[in-house]
Amino acid sequence: MAVPRQLPNAITIVRILCAPVFLWMLLADGGADGPLRWWAAVLFIVAIGTDGIDGYLARRHDIVTDLGKLLDPIADKALTGVAFVGLSILGELPWWVTIVVLVREVGITVYRFIVVSDHVLAAAWMGKLKTVAQAVALSLALTPLATLIDSLVWAGAVWWVNVVTMTIAVVLTIASGIDYIVTEVRAARSRRTAS
Repeated sequence: MAVPRQLPNAITIVRILCAPVFLWMLLADGGADGPLRWWAAVLFIVAIGTDGIDGYLARRHDIVTDLGKLLDPIADKALTGVAFVGLSILGELPWWVTIVVLVREVGITVYRFIVVSDHVLAAAWMGKLKTVAQAVALSLALTPLATLIDSLVWAGAVWWVNVVTMTIAVVLTIASGIDYIVTEVRAARSRRTAS
């Protein structure tokens, strides 16, 4: 069965549009662990999960586009970016973590737009791994699992899992940013040598 050519890009655009809705749901009741918090977590998990679907459809049906290569990482950054900001607004994540992540994400995105007329900077393997790590860490941080069981041991275990997964996500965020810079510097040198 043929897949409409613009379906992967449409899925990506819907993911971008989910970001402000998700943020509103997260902040609407002050981050209380009520229904809106759970729905915000579910929306985030479903939206970030579509990242694999649009990429799979584009590759499987040979409809990969430069627009898709550009929009896909922007969609990921929009969704994860508002999640980091939302958690920091609620006081559940230190602002320095959010700032480090956003500086890397905004920097790479701005650079993508600067070089788009020359070449499309597609996501590298480390960038994809970083996105998965961020998705897992944010999904766990957004879901109020500690409230499910009234136990200090359970709450402590959930806290440690969140700290470990968020640490991995931040380390990969920094490492993948450095990887992009190194790769682009090497590519620029190769282009200069070739000319």
